[in-house]
Amino acid sequence: MNVGSIGEYIRQQREQAKISLRQLSSAAGVSNPYLSQIERGLRRPSAEILQQIAKGLRISAEALYVQAGILEDRRPDSGVRAAVLADPELTERQKQVLLDIYESFRRELAARAADGAEPAAIAKPADIAAPADIAEPVGMESADPEPSGAERGGPGPDGEVSRAEAIAPRGAGPAPDADPVPE
Repeated sequence: MNVGSIGEYIRQQREQAKISLRQLSSAAGVSNPYLSQIERGLRRPSAEILQQIAKGLRISAEALYVQAGILEDRRPDSGVRAAVLADPELTERQKQVLLDIYESFRRELAARAADGAEPAAIAKPADIAAPADIAEPVGMESADPEPSGAERGGPGPDGEVSRAEAIAPRGAGPAPDADPVPE
């Protein structure tokens, strides 16, 4: 435990809270001289004293424990690991692959954060434009009696493509359920 740094941290927290050493001493139930010695790095507080100081500062005791080196600074658990491991429908191999992928994403984000880069933007559903030919609910008939180019299999007047072409990879040919293009 770095005695000086925990004392400095406590002093910073106390000053940010705008409370005097005496006020903290009273709120935490720790003597004023002892608290002063902790802040100056002359004394090493126990976990119990740190808990009392945290209560007086109205901060998490865990934050003080981490600063004092009693606890490891760990990122919060998102529950993803537990959810994957608890899924009875996944095989052990599938669980391991999912967790490996998840951890690789977490490492990538941590590396970006360490470099000072912002995480990549995540598209929101409102930001994703739907193709023109699926904007209408399925099963609704178009008021236009003449099929568009997209419905015939080719590009429409606005360059839209059929749903099958939009989904099929390039060079894969028409989707199996697509109508053949009339010649």
